[in-house]
Amino acid sequence: MALEITDANFDEVVMKSDKPVLVDFWAEWCGPCRMVGPIVEEISKEMEGKAIVGKVDVDHNPNVSTNHGIRNIPTILFFKNGQVVDKQVGAVPKQVLMDKLNALMN
Repeated sequence: MALEITDANFDEVVMKSDKPVLVDFWAEWCGPCRMVGPIVEEISKEMEGKAIVGKVDVDHNPNVSTNHGIRNIPTILFFKNGQVVDKQVGAVPKQVLMDKLNALMN
């Protein structure tokens, strides 16, 4: 299951991770976010042990959202070594996200 990432644990979970990290910025009221949610959960199961997959509820965690310039949701940020290395805005097929995450495995 995707980790719940918050303002409080963002640095520990994302910035200090030695694995690639996929972070889904979403909100309960966002239709496209609800389309992406199950895909993120699938990726979380498939990548367990290889990558960190988490979700940030933008309504409850404004600091992380603001710090990363999140203006549209869903936005998925990909981190490696504490740096944003890729970004996907909007709902996309699972393979698009998997390709971006797999590219960070090298």
